[in-house]
Amino acid sequence: MVGVGWIMIQINVSQLLKEPIGSERKYRISDYVSIMENGSRNNINGSLKLTRTNRSILVRANLDATLELACVRCLDVFNCTVEMDFEEEYFPIDNIYSDFSPEYNEPGAFTIEDNQILDLTEAIRQYAFMSLPMKPLCRQDCAGL
Repeated sequence: MVGVGWIMIQINVSQLLKEPIGSERKYRISDYVSIMENGSRNNINGSLKLTRTNRSILVRANLDATLELACVRCLDVFNCTVEMDFEEEYFPIDNIYSDFSPEYNEPGAFTIEDNQILDLTEAIRQYAFMSLPMKPLCRQDCAGL
């Protein structure tokens, strides 16, 4: 659920949806997104490649994010960079393009809203959480409290 004040990364894919299968768009991202529930703004950098398929837009992402975490030993807050490489399909909800089939009914499927806006925020948030270290340390030799 997106809360008040969350910053989103959205891309208009209306033109890409009209192009032939295999058409691509590449983007460089350097922006801020709210990943953590504390509302802090997290720096996101990297590249995206969007490819039109016969049923969706395939997003390939190579991103890194800087997150504020608490050290498990000393409890100090520190910046941690996590890397995210992922591929996700985004299905159009509004089937105005005759060659798309409504396959987005699958639970957890990412969708392209009826205004042809592809919102990457939730995918970035999920992959950032999966990339977090199990026991974040501010530095390897942290002695703790």
